[in-house]
Amino acid sequence: MDVSKALTRRRMIRSFDASPLDEELVTSLFDDALRAPTAGNCRGIEWVTLIGPQQTAIYFDATTDEAWRARSSRFAGLSRASAIGICVANPAAYLRRYAAPDKASSGLGVSEADWPVPFWFGDAGASTMAALLLAEERELAAAFLGSFRGEEDLKGALGIPESYRVYGAILLGRPDDGDHRSSSLDRPGPTRSHRLHRGSFGDHA
Repeated sequence: MDVSKALTRRRMIRSFDASPLDEELVTSLFDDALRAPTAGNCRGIEWVTLIGPQQTAIYFDATTDEAWRARSSRFAGLSRASAIGICVANPAAYLRRYAAPDKASSGLGVSEADWPVPFWFGDAGASTMAALLLAEERELAAAFLGSFRGEEDLKGALGIPESYRVYGAILLGRPDDGDHRSSSLDRPGPTRSHRLHRGSFGDHA
């Protein structure tokens, strides 16, 4: 895979055609995404796959409500995703790893509160980006949805341990012709050259 081309082509697609995906295709994609970097080789990131409408409905039932579904212009297209991968992080795995003799000097092995930047979220982001690039490589449409409502309901519905955190979900499928351009793309803001700094923060590329 040409990673530069995959990054250029990659788009968030929010309207799917409901055509089924091969289970092995979905499983292998998220299995490969677990090759992403993991701090201290903690391997504290896991994926839960939902394939087919009966399973994907569990995600939407837990993370949306009837009022939102009724007013959302996106819900119908999103709900036709053929598969969903839910990225979950196990903070306890990181505490155990950083309490080990070779990491104990970090002072990060006692409490989640001791972590200025929790590595489990960094690892979850790395695995998520890997999954999005793998979807592009395999000619699948994909969208990432963050975890901002219904986390506890989703964990309960899927048997995810209470101590885990849901980072977000990747929807997979084939695109239909119902997607529309996100208004976020029209937001003014700094260019990439203004976000790349050379030598010091005040020196832009």
